[in-house]
Amino acid sequence: MDGLERGDVLAFLLSKDGNQPQDEPLIAANIHEQLQHMGLSSWSISVLRRLRDAVGRLAPARVLEVGASIGHRTAWLLDEFERKERTPTALTLVEQGGKFAVILQRLLQRYEAMNWASVVVGEPEQLVAEHQAWALASATGTELSQTPFESGYDVIVIDGPSPVRAGLVATYLSLLNDNGVLFTVEPEMPTGDVAEDDVEGMAMVNGFNRWIELVGETQSTHHVAFMPLFGGTLVAWLPHA
Repeated sequence: MDGLERGDVLAFLLSKDGNQPQDEPLIAANIHEQLQHMGLSSWSISVLRRLRDAVGRLAPARVLEVGASIGHRTAWLLDEFERKERTPTALTLVEQGGKFAVILQRLLQRYEAMNWASVVVGEPEQLVAEHQAWALASATGTELSQTPFESGYDVIVIDGPSPVRAGLVATYLSLLNDNGVLFTVEPEMPTGDVAEDDVEGMAMVNGFNRWIELVGETQSTHHVAFMPLFGGTLVAWLPHA
């Protein structure tokens, strides 16, 4: 990325890397089958492939994935690190469900990543609030910092239900390093008329409106780029210099 203007970095990161394999990694493919049996969803192969390309170019030291589920996306990243023989110093996986955390731990063991990777169970937004409180207490010298998060991340990947995705992005942008990049997929756009008593429908509408606001708000502080792909649009944020 040397020689690139900062505003051009995201376009480069989100472009296809022709040197990368096109097939889904074997372990990720097996997890994909599990997802289908469990009635769970994941990002499309096209989106995951492009995310993998971007992370491969960044070669991050610290990676955070929010909404890791049972590790389908995580397996793509772990495969990238293993093939390149270039592991991060820290990989933090955030997942709300303890049952899924057990599955994630097994995945980390499979990739011999337990020395540098961890699974954090809890509500994603509450975890950040606690982290910020501990960091503030530590900075004033009144308490020692105790938090499952690193002080900052080079790559943050955010997943979560469409209605809350904008909120998660807004919350976790604060954990990006100065040259870090946050990735997510654009939430679903509401279609048709939604009745006011349709709770799920209104949540989708409000969540998408918040997403539009977020994109507008963050353009004054971050470079924002969109990459439409089959099955979704990959979106990335890079702080202004």
